[in-house]
Amino acid sequence: MLLELAAVAGFGVVYYYNFFDIVNKITVSSIYITVASIVGVDILFLWIEVILFSRIRHKTDLKAAELIGADVQEAYNFGMIGLVIVDENNVVLWVNELFKERQIDILDLNIIEWQPALQDLIGAPSTTVAKVEINTRNYDVKYLADAGLFIFKDVTEYETIYTYSRKQATVVGTIMIDNYSDLSDNADDSNDVISKVRNAIFEYARDYQVLIRRYRSDGYFMICNYESLRKMIEDKFSLLETIHKIGEKEDTPPTLSIGIAHDFPDVVKLNEMANSAIEIAMSRGGDQVVVSRYGQDLMFFGGKSEAQENRNKVKVRVMADSVISLIKNSSNVLIMGHTMADMDAIGACLGMKSICEHCAKPALIVYDPKLTERKTRGAVTSSFSREDLSKIMVSPSDALDKVRNNTLVIVVDVHRPSMTMAPKVLEKASKVMVIDHHRRSEEFVESPVFSHIEPSASSSCELVAEFVRYASANPRIVIPSSYATIMLSGIFMDSNYFKSKTCGIRTFEASMILKEFGADNSVADDFLKDEFEEYTLITKIISSLKTPYYGIVYCVADEDDVIEAATLAKVGNQCMQMRGVNACFVIGKTDVNEVRISCRSDGSVNVQLLAEKLNGGGHFTQSAATFKNSTIDRVESKLLDVLNEYLGDARNSQEK
Repeated sequence: MLLELAAVAGFGVVYYYNFFDIVNKITVSSIYITVASIVGVDILFLWIEVILFSRIRHKTDLKAAELIGADVQEAYNFGMIGLVIVDENNVVLWVNELFKERQIDILDLNIIEWQPALQDLIGAPSTTVAKVEINTRNYDVKYLADAGLFIFKDVTEYETIYTYSRKQATVVGTIMIDNYSDLSDNADDSNDVISKVRNAIFEYARDYQVLIRRYRSDGYFMICNYESLRKMIEDKFSLLETIHKIGEKEDTPPTLSIGIAHDFPDVVKLNEMANSAIEIAMSRGGDQVVVSRYGQDLMFFGGKSEAQENRNKVKVRVMADSVISLIKNSSNVLIMGHTMADMDAIGACLGMKSICEHCAKPALIVYDPKLTERKTRGAVTSSFSREDLSKIMVSPSDALDKVRNNTLVIVVDVHRPSMTMAPKVLEKASKVMVIDHHRRSEEFVESPVFSHIEPSASSSCELVAEFVRYASANPRIVIPSSYATIMLSGIFMDSNYFKSKTCGIRTFEASMILKEFGADNSVADDFLKDEFEEYTLITKIISSLKTPYYGIVYCVADEDDVIEAATLAKVGNQCMQMRGVNACFVIGKTDVNEVRISCRSDGSVNVQLLAEKLNGGGHFTQSAATFKNSTIDRVESKLLDVLNEYLGDARNSQEK
C-alpha cells in the first residue's frame, strides 16, 4: 500500500506538470477505472488479511485442544480454569474458551490496566497468587513469566463457602460481674443496680444475636457466631460503657469482665480458651474484654477504669494458707523477681523467704548484682554481710543446679517469663508460684501451681506482708527487721511515698505490719535517696519536657547518657507532681543497646494500655516498655504514633 501511495503521488506530479504530454495520452475515465481497480484490490487484500488475522487471534476450541490436548482442555473446562497469553508488553494475545463463554473480551487489552492487582505477579516467584474479582466472580491468578501465561482459577464457590463458614463459626465466651459480692453486700438500692446490669447484659445479647445463659450468680455463659462477634468488635463492646453509666452515681460502680474465644473447630478447646481469657481479664483488674483467637495475639477492649481495692481478709488467709501448704510440700524453694530488680522485687523475695524459714524449708533468692538496680544493690550490700548473703542469695547459674523434681520456684513482682531473673530456672522447674501486682499481660508463666495477680495492690511487698499477717500458721510467721526495712522501702518506691492512685487502706496496713516487725522507715527512705549527680541528671531530663497533648507530657534524655530504669521512673514521678499533668512518659537509654520508656499516670489515663502497644506492660498508673537495638529518636517517634492512635482509648471514661 505504501508503494501504491508513492505511485499515485508520482503520477500526480507527472500529470500536473504534463510531463511526456501525459494529459493527452490518458483520459480521465481511464484514471477513474484504474483508481477504482486499485481500491477494489486493496479492499480485497484487507478483507483477506482481517480474516487470516482473526483466525490467528481467535483460535477455536479445537485449536486449543490441539495445543494442550483434548483431555487436558476438558480438565481445564471442568476446573473452570482460564488461560491468558500476553506479549512482552502484557497485551493479551490469546484467551481460552472460558473467557469467551463468560463474555470477557480482553483481547488486545493490557492485562495490567484491566486488572491492576496482577501487577504484583510481575517479577514475583511463580508460587505467588493474586486474587481478583471479575463480573462478581472471584479468581486466584498465577503468572508463568517464561511462557507469558496467566492462569485464572475460579474460586467463587470456595470463597462463598469460606465466607459463610467464617460468619457462622462458633464463638464461646464468659461474662463476669467483677464486684458482684460488693454490690450484693451493700444496701437494697444495690440490688436495683444488679438488676439493671443484668438487663443491660441481656439487651446487649439480644441486639447482637448472642445466646446467653446464667450459670452462677455473677457469671454468664455466651455463645454466638463470628458475624455477631465482628459486630461487637466494631462496636468496641459498648456494653462496658453502658455498665459504667449505670454505676455513675453509685459508691461501688459495677464493672464487667468478658472472655471470648473463636477460630477453632473444637468447642471444648474454645471453652478452655474462653476460661483463660476471662482469667486474664480479671487478673488485669477487670472492666475489660479479652478476645482470644486461636494462634493469634490477644485483643483487649476497655480496661479504662482502675482496679478497685476489694480484697478481703478471709480470701487473703486462704491464699496465705495455700502458699504455706505448697512450700511445706516442696523439697526446696527458689525465689526470684524480675531483671533490673528494684526494692519491691527484692523486698517481696525476702518476705517470701521469711515464710519459707517459718516452714523450715531451705530457700534461696536468685540474685545477680549485674541485673539489679544500683540503689537496691546498695541496700542489699549495706543490710547483709557477705556471710549472710551467701546463705540468702544464689546466682542464676548456681540456681539452675538446685532445681529438683519437687523444687518450688516462687516468682514475685513479675509474671512474664522473659523478664524474670533466671528464665532457664522456670523452664526446668515443674512447680511455679506467681505473686504479682501488675496487670496480667499475654505472656504468662505456663501452668503455675499457684497464681495471685492483684492489680489493686500498690506493690508486691504489700501482698507478701498480708500473707505473713493473715496466715493461719502457729506460731506466727516472723519477718526479720532487716527484711522488713527493705520491704517497707519497696512499698515507699512503688506507691511513690503513698501518693500513687494504687495506694489504699491495705497499703497503710501493710506498712503497719512491717513496722511491727521492726522496719526502720528512716533507713527505708535512705535507701531511696538520690545522690547529687542523680538529682542533677533528673533535673536535666525534666528540662527537655514536651507537651504533645493537653495533660500529656514526655521527657527525652540525651543519646549519650546511660541511665538506670529507677532514675527514669523518678523523672516520671517528679513530672506527675506538676499541676495539670495527667500522664508522663520518660525516654532514655538504660544500656548501650537498650532504650526504655517509663510511663506514669494520675489514674485518668491507662498507661498500661499504651505501654502494651509499645510491646511493654505494667500497671494502670505505672508501666514501661523496652526497645533493643534502637535509638531514642526512633522510640520517641513510636511513642508519638501510639499516642496519636490510642490516647483516646486509654483515657479513663469516668474522668471524661
